[in-house]
Amino acid sequence: MRDVVEIGLGKTAQRGYHLDDIAIVPSRRTRDVDDVSTAWQLDAYPFKIPCVGHPSDATMSPASAVALGQLGGLGVLNVEGLWTRYEDPRKILDELAALDEDSPATRRLQEVYAEPIRPELIVERVREIREGGVTVAVRVSPQHTLALAPVILDAGVDILVIQGTLVSAEHVSTTDEPLNLKEFIADLDLPVIVGGCTDYKTALHLMRTGAAGVIVGVGADEWSTTDTVLGIRVPMATAIADAAAARRDYLDETGGRYVHLIADGDVQSSGDIAKALGCGADAVMLGEPLTQAAEAPANGAWWHSVSSHPKLPRGAFGVAGPPLGSLEQLLYGPADDPDGQLNLFGGLKRAMAKCGYRDLKEFQKVGLVIDR
Repeated sequence: MRDVVEIGLGKTAQRGYHLDDIAIVPSRRTRDVDDVSTAWQLDAYPFKIPCVGHPSDATMSPASAVALGQLGGLGVLNVEGLWTRYEDPRKILDELAALDEDSPATRRLQEVYAEPIRPELIVERVREIREGGVTVAVRVSPQHTLALAPVILDAGVDILVIQGTLVSAEHVSTTDEPLNLKEFIADLDLPVIVGGCTDYKTALHLMRTGAAGVIVGVGADEWSTTDTVLGIRVPMATAIADAAAARRDYLDETGGRYVHLIADGDVQSSGDIAKALGCGADAVMLGEPLTQAAEAPANGAWWHSVSSHPKLPRGAFGVAGPPLGSLEQLLYGPADDPDGQLNLFGGLKRAMAKCGYRDLKEFQKVGLVIDR
């Protein structure tokens, strides 16, 4: 029974829990860490770790997408980002990285993202990632999907990510022809990931579009201002668990079609990754944590893709500081600090071993406790 709280005589609210509010409960069994697998597979594409790179220009360039892919994760390039607007955006990225907290960073982001998208650069960036020998995934917003899809599909991507702050299967508009996700996905012969979403009903509706994966969350972190601008704050533990319930019901409804859940937001450490998967996610989308890798294209600066929105930006500009290590060290260690920022997936693997689970599917059954 969901905990419902009366916040006044005329309104009630459901209680939700963030990842910080819960903890993992070990079982009666432990397991050798070398017997634990963090492998994950989306459709026909296998991955060594359940890691999806957040499609921000701060962390995902063609080169860093290849690097993440070669290390076993999935890099996602934003085809509405700087790499498809400029022949060589590295000078702009260096300029952004040099900004401080007192600089008008949001205004500068709006200026550099005002440059039009160049279709030929989409083709070129996809080719660069393809030549790296990894799975090619790109992100497009729902608003630009119909316009950019022909170019993206002709370029030959493996996985298409349709991502906005919030995406529904029933967008209503009296001024534009809305994207019909179900019809659009049905015409494709490649897996599509859609999101974000925050509740059971939306997750179930997105699954019914035929999506291979659903993004849960709005990418919220300490730099996100979706809460202050829109009043929307997502309790990630509850959102993931609700989406996992939708996945279970959809599995029964379809006689066995499994849709993967990708948690986006509130994930900063290896412990957060473990808790997100324990709530029912299949993978996590990492943004700000990847800025601390030496290979990050913006040299430690971080901003969300919606931070440059021309009318209503929703994300502050931040600088994490000097890198903690290489991307490989970030993902696999070794770690030389005890706060869970390095060896992210080594930490996940050890958490699974401490709880006695041998793979990610089993680990979704782990016990949880509310401790805040």
